Amino acid sequence: MTITESTLTADDQRVDDLVTELLEAFPPATTKPAAFLGAQFDAGLAWVHFPVGHGGLGMNAKLQKLVNERVLAEGAPHAGSRNPIGYGMCGPTVAVWGSEEQKSRYLRPLFTGEEIWCQLFSEPGAGSDFAGLSSKGIRDGDEWIINGQKVWTTLAHVSRWGLLVVRTDPEAVKHAGLTAFVVDMLAPTVEVKPLRQMTGEAEFNEVFFTDTRIPDSEMLGKPGDGWRVSLTTLMNERVSIGGAIPAKGSGVIRDLVKTWQALPEDRKDPAMLDEVMKLWSRAEILRLTNIRANQNRKMGDPGPEGSIGKGASAELNKAVYNLVVDLMGADGMLYGSYAMTRPEHAMGFDTLQKAFLRMRANSIEGGTTEVMKNILGERILGLPGDVRVDRDRPWSEVPRN
Repeated sequence: MTITESTLTADDQRVDDLVTELLEAFPPATTKPAAFLGAQFDAGLAWVHFPVGHGGLGMNAKLQKLVNERVLAEGAPHAGSRNPIGYGMCGPTVAVWGSEEQKSRYLRPLFTGEEIWCQLFSEPGAGSDFAGLSSKGIRDGDEWIINGQKVWTTLAHVSRWGLLVVRTDPEAVKHAGLTAFVVDMLAPTVEVKPLRQMTGEAEFNEVFFTDTRIPDSEMLGKPGDGWRVSLTTLMNERVSIGGAIPAKGSGVIRDLVKTWQALPEDRKDPAMLDEVMKLWSRAEILRLTNIRANQNRKMGDPGPEGSIGKGASAELNKAVYNLVVDLMGADGMLYGSYAMTRPEHAMGFDTLQKAFLRMRANSIEGGTTEVMKNILGERILGLPGDVRVDRDRPWSEVPRN
């Protein structure tokens, strides 16, 4: 149904009124974060395009921008900072693929940050070729027995629940034999081990499943739907990573501008200023591109446009902090302690040097830049697809290392 201008205006007013009521009843300055976010969820202002009763109002997703701007301006907490994987990826996936019972059980504590989520997709032998994963699930009555290993799992060490995809039909072609589940990360048969990064932190993990039992009721979709479920998650992940729409001149580019402005006048040569302005222009182009993509995005699953923003932001972020460290001169080589820590938040950094190191991962996590370019070429530009010799072969017959 086409949304008329008058309907949109009425919805806009309704959302604005609900935000006003929320802020008056639960002032952010005196309300605990989980309580505020719980009230926001109950008012349908968590994800306005979600169904009524599940954190939404069944409205156009564009209205979420109005909600976020108003509540954040009043100092309210943001669910994405408390539970980034859950809020940006797992929540939208549960909303699309979960049963009514799963939506009722998981979405509210996910949004409030009381239950942290992680995403269990990548494996040592299935990174860019995610559909080639080998972790298996075997049905045993009303349960599934899971065995296998996942890797690069962000915040698994603090997660209560995980979004897991395993192979349940090895005789089907690789994309068709996958099934998605919600898994209890506190189960005794789930082992989480840290992966130390070059920042010294270990926000990534490897996760081992040994005869882990998952009830059939925790399946997302049906057996064999795992690939389609994962696309919902991955598209939301790429929008979450690369689709942010910061204010003009803010975001990562602000660090570069501030570093330039802090330089002594005798170090501000025109050639380096030209490099700063090139990156500022790239950041602004990406910001405007994300605005356009956000306006064109329909309610439901994001399209391949999210891959454009993700790929572009990854390369931009690396280039920005490369130049930041160059401008810092010898100070850019100073880091501090490399003692391993287990952070409770993803992608955090308190120094420019740490940002430089952490941004290296942007072109790998959430899909490599090379994969993003393939998606851009095939699904948006309509170029011939890459050679895929295993498309029609059962997974059990595909050679693997």
